[in-house]
Formats: sequence, C-alpha cells, structure tokens
Amino acid sequence: MKLLDPDIQDYINAHIGADIAKMALSKNPFEGIDFKEILNQIAAKTKSENKLPLWFATSNIIFPSKISVEQTSSEITAKYKASLVSGETIIDLSGGFGVDDYYFSKHFKEVVHCEMQEDLSLIVAHNFKALNANNIRCKFGDSIQILKNLSRSWDCIYVDPSRRNESKGKVFMLSDCSPNVGELLPMFLTHSKTVLLKAAPILDITAALQELIYVKEIHLVAVNNEMKEILFLIEKGFRDEPKIVGINCSKTEIQKVEFILNFHANPIFSLPKQFLYEPNSTIMKSGEFNQLSQQLQLPKLHQHSHLYTSENQVKFPGRSFKIEEVYDYNKAGISKVSSLKKANITTRNFPISVEELRKKMKLKDGGNFYCFFTTNLNNDKIILICSKIQNL
Repeated sequence: MKLLDPDIQDYINAHIGADIAKMALSKNPFEGIDFKEILNQIAAKTKSENKLPLWFATSNIIFPSKISVEQTSSEITAKYKASLVSGETIIDLSGGFGVDDYYFSKHFKEVVHCEMQEDLSLIVAHNFKALNANNIRCKFGDSIQILKNLSRSWDCIYVDPSRRNESKGKVFMLSDCSPNVGELLPMFLTHSKTVLLKAAPILDITAALQELIYVKEIHLVAVNNEMKEILFLIEKGFRDEPKIVGINCSKTEIQKVEFILNFHANPIFSLPKQFLYEPNSTIMKSGEFNQLSQQLQLPKLHQHSHLYTSENQVKFPGRSFKIEEVYDYNKAGISKVSSLKKANITTRNFPISVEELRKKMKLKDGGNFYCFFTTNLNNDKIILICSKIQNL
C-alpha cells in the first residue's frame, strides 16, 4: 500500500496539525498517489492524537476519513464498555474503525468485526495487525446476514447502530437507527444471552426502554462532563428494574454513581449552607436527583433546582463550590452581582436565561466568581455567589 511507504509516513508525521486547506494548494511531492489521500491521513491522524493516542503512536496505522475518526469511540469510552462484558466470543455488528473491538479483544478470546464498507474493513484488518490484536477477525458485508450465516452462539453481541438516515438525516430514536435493534433483539437473543447496545447521548432513556426487553443495566458515559454515549446491557430473561450507572471520566478523577431505575426516594431539603454542589452530566441525564439526595444524605435547595448544599464539604459527583454570599433576587441583590463586573453564570429552576441576566447586569463571562440564579425551598428567587473548589 503506497500510503505505507516510509517517505510518505515521514511526511504525514512531519505535518501533524498543519493547515490542510493551505497544504492542498501546494504541489504533491509524491508520484503515484493522490495528494488528497495523504492530506486525509494528516487531518485524521491529527484528530486522533488526543482521542486515540494508541493509534496515533503506533507505526503504519492507516486512518479513514476525519469524519470517521470523529464518530468513532474514544479510547477512554472503549476501555470502559469493554470492562462491562467478557467471555470466549463476541461479535460486533457495527465494527467501524474498530476501536471498541481492540479493547474487547482484551476481554474475549475471539472477536469478530463486521463492516459494510469493504475499504474500511481492509483498513481495520491492517491496523489490527499493526496493533498485534491477533484474535480479531474482520468480515465484510451485511452484519445481520453474517450473524445468521455463522449460525453459532456468542457470549456477547455488540451493536452500535448507525444514527444517520437517508431521508431523516441524523436520528436519535432507536427505531430510526440501522440496524433496528428493538425489532431485531429477539433474534439477537437466539444467538447470545447478552447484548451490549451503544446509543446516542441525546437518546431518551424512557422511550428506549419501551423498545427494548431484558435491560439489566444502563450506563451513562461522559468524558470531562460531556455526555458521550449511553450503553444498554441486555441479559436474556432479566425482568427486574435496571441499574443506572453514571460514569464521568477526566484526567484527574473518575466519578461514578449508581441508581435503581424507578426507585422511590425521599429527598431532603435545606436553605443554602456553606457548600454548593452541581451534578455532573450523567446525573442530569439520569434524572435521579432524589436518589442522589437520599444516597448522600445531601439536602437539595428545591425539588426542581437540582443543586445540593452542605455545612461541611462532601465527596460529590459533579462540581463543588464554597458559597461566599447569598442574595435575594431583587434590586439590592442585582446591584451586588453587577458590581462583580465579570462572573460565570448558571441558572437552575430560574425564569430568566443566562443571556438575559448577563445583559441585564452587564456582566462579562469568566473570572473566579460563579453566580447561581436559582429557587430555594421557600420558592424564593435567590442568587448564590460562589468560588469553585476542588472535589474531595
């Protein structure tokens, strides 16, 4: 493969991070290869540096389009989902660039990667050899037909349905994805007792559960507080309420919290104390605010404010703040906040948007102060002036 010529690989590596549009105007320094292919490698490899550091650092890796790299799982999320399942065999019905399968190969003796695009399947097979992932087999074609033709049992079936539809564009309902897992799930469960489904972070969990059966666990995965994916672990015959796991990964910590879906929890409430807590994105997605209050014995400011408070700092799955001042939302309070000139504004259960508040008080964005506009347990509109502190 011409792209693997040492001179071309050196050229690609020497231009990581370069302006591709500007480079495209220059002359192709190599004969026998389309310069666009080289430029695509530079753009895609640049995109992979932080997201896929192993692929970036390994010699002779071939990258698909930059968009494919953007859409693939990151190494962080792939490692996490691979930790959820293990056994002898797993088949991936939506292989793509193969990042998930590489990490599945650490937990299974045999991995089968299915991909509809032949060129991508060949690239991925080459890369697995470069990565010494010798227990992965790549199969090109319709994955559902491959599953049926192989006619065998698997310890796990993994599927990440395509969320793009020719007529609807980008879609988020499971029934609009391809393959339609809700429709095909009974057939999947004749080939395996376990199915791991990856879905879009914007997916409505309640709606998804109406399309699925036997859901045992729901994993909400975030990186640096940005929701990345929702994982449904399906186990044939499971009929209890599923467990919800929120996992938020950053360079400094991993925040993990677990709930039982539809568990009736009695939250506690309080006026603001010394410390304030804002839940991370996985808790916001789960909606399990009452369970969190009960688990941590941490008071909420209001049933619908989703902010928590304590007299002494506690370990919390989200951001932690020291409350410096509490003001009523009135002329005097607005005047006090306006005097800050610069602050980070957040609203929770408050009738005015951040943009309107910033304009009204002529506050620039940023700085060391964090202003929370919210409602307390007495239904009073209040302003909390806070400073951010490190989580325990």
